[in-house]
Amino acid sequence: MDCFIKKIFQDKIDEQVHNQFVRFGRGRYGGRAILVLKKGKKIKLSGSFEYSNDFVLFASDFNVRFSGIILSKEKLDFPNEKKKSNLFVYEVKDLEGKEIKDIAKKAYYMLLDAEGEVDLKIKKRLPKPGKSGEMKIDDKFCVLEAELDKWEKIREAFCWDVPECKKCRIEHSYEINELVIPENEKDFELMRKKTKRKGKIIRKLKIDGREEIKEKEFEA
Repeated sequence: MDCFIKKIFQDKIDEQVHNQFVRFGRGRYGGRAILVLKKGKKIKLSGSFEYSNDFVLFASDFNVRFSGIILSKEKLDFPNEKKKSNLFVYEVKDLEGKEIKDIAKKAYYMLLDAEGEVDLKIKKRLPKPGKSGEMKIDDKFCVLEAELDKWEKIREAFCWDVPECKKCRIEHSYEINELVIPENEKDFELMRKKTKRKGKIIRKLKIDGREEIKEKEFEA
């Protein structure tokens, strides 16, 4: 399992990556996709809301049980369905990892907690959208705790370019310079969903007090 930022840096753009940028227009957006790593007797990885699905999918590879809220733009096969702001809302309990992998293909956001080999806590309300620079980013929206033997898997998924360390903070800025609109698409809503964003991601890492900056051009 690779997080959406890693996919961008490794030129593996897919629908998961594209969906992260649908709400953005041209401009610069700072303080996005934040991760905070603390490594002591255990590993604690926290992140902003953009990583919700990535954290859940990562946890689904272990022996855990999930419960919480699933938001979907299409109907899912769960009881107690509610509709809110053009989304289907489901409260779920006691789901296994294999079920999560199927749900992830359709879900908008999976705001799920997990208990077992790893522990995961995710807040149950998405932050309200705000203009660039006005949003206070919650870097503890998702919190994953795991034993040290999970470090290599965590690093591979989220911190692939981070060496051994005790503390690390990673944040990104998006610079979107161009909207690539699909040709011959007449339906406005489909056009909006299919339009790609072209620009650059700036990745800022602070590793045990030392700073690094990396950049990657992308189209997603």
